[in-house]
Amino acid sequence: MGRVLAFLALIGLAGCGGLYSSPHVATGAAEVGEVKVVAIDANSLSAANASPYRPRTLPAIFARSAGLSGGAVGAGAPPAPAFTPEPRPASMPTRLPDPFTPGSYRIGTGDVILLATPNTASTVEALTGLLAAQSRRQGYTVQDDGAITIPEVGRVRLAGLTLEEAEAEVFQALVGQQIDPTFSIEIAEFNSQRVSIGGAVRAAKTLPITLKTLNLSEALTAAGGITVKDQAFASIRLYRDGSLYQIPLRSYLDDAKIQKLALKDGDAVYVDTAFDLDKAEGYFAQQIQLANFRQTSRDLALRQLQTEVSLRRGELEEQRENFRARVDLDAVERDYVYIAGEVGVQNRFTLPFERKATLADALFEKTEGVPNRTGNISELYVLRASADGTGVTAWRLNAVNAANLVLATRFELRPNDVVFVAEQPVTALDRLVSQIAPSIALAGAL
Repeated sequence: MGRVLAFLALIGLAGCGGLYSSPHVATGAAEVGEVKVVAIDANSLSAANASPYRPRTLPAIFARSAGLSGGAVGAGAPPAPAFTPEPRPASMPTRLPDPFTPGSYRIGTGDVILLATPNTASTVEALTGLLAAQSRRQGYTVQDDGAITIPEVGRVRLAGLTLEEAEAEVFQALVGQQIDPTFSIEIAEFNSQRVSIGGAVRAAKTLPITLKTLNLSEALTAAGGITVKDQAFASIRLYRDGSLYQIPLRSYLDDAKIQKLALKDGDAVYVDTAFDLDKAEGYFAQQIQLANFRQTSRDLALRQLQTEVSLRRGELEEQRENFRARVDLDAVERDYVYIAGEVGVQNRFTLPFERKATLADALFEKTEGVPNRTGNISELYVLRASADGTGVTAWRLNAVNAANLVLATRFELRPNDVVFVAEQPVTALDRLVSQIAPSIALAGAL
């Protein structure tokens, strides 16, 4: 009697549609139109991917950089030059320095001082190891602090003194040590005061200033003489104390006073074929100013560029963050593929920007793949509605042979595709049994 009731209960469930019905893809007519199943293989793959589709693009802010298309503003164009190189003039003016009367030579750093004594026994004995004998020519170099070191006496400052003053200073130092020798002092090497000669001379030189005043003629002669070819436009330039003076060569040759022009420490004499002194000074000063202007303009332009790039970068980043926030809030229109059937997680897969996604992307990115226990890997479908809405093409992938999964990495998805995985037949049976088992047990109890 119990078996009869169980059978009647099963018939009742089947009649009212209450039995478990396994979802599957059936060919033929359906509510959406004609359903056509096409196997995915190497030959049909190109046909599946042939349907037109252009992925959605990211906003232009993601392709834009913070760099500038135009040039930097900087400080503007440099001013028009006030001086330009001059053509040869008919004559050159003479500009001489103020009269200079050299005084007595003053000892300086680097000079070599000789202390000489007469060859008397008493004096020499008193100065043994103290002063150099005149015949030995041993000298003392004035050091950086302006002093010389005399053994057994100590340091004696001589820099800035004349020879007469230096003798008195050494005498006082010796007296302080209770030594009263007879000695003389002289300068063996003049190294502290110099004049440089260059330009159109035979041999450029640096000449020392000695006890005898060095004049312009002697300096040029020591450098081998003037070698310019065109004396009519040659000039002698004298740089002294930051000022530039000019002597046309003709004026120099005709005027003995100019030839006897006294030179002083730090003078620089240069023989050249220069023309207008004022304009030459102005031209070189102008070049220095223009160089400084260009450097300043470059620094200013770089600072402006860095500031503008920082502002643009901040603006672009803000716009990108705003777009990302809209994407997170689902406020941006996107294309989707839907995952259903026997998968790890039934889900909605968002098609990416700028590129096409594949069946493998959808299966393994968010669905956690196909469960081996319940999913039927021989029936992986991509359900795609026809463009005219008259039917559905069910692209079927049989992945029983795992090598066919390579096809999943090549099968391109389209918006509104439905990825469906059928269940295992045994899974469907197990679920059916699980559904009707309570009813059979209840009927058997009766």
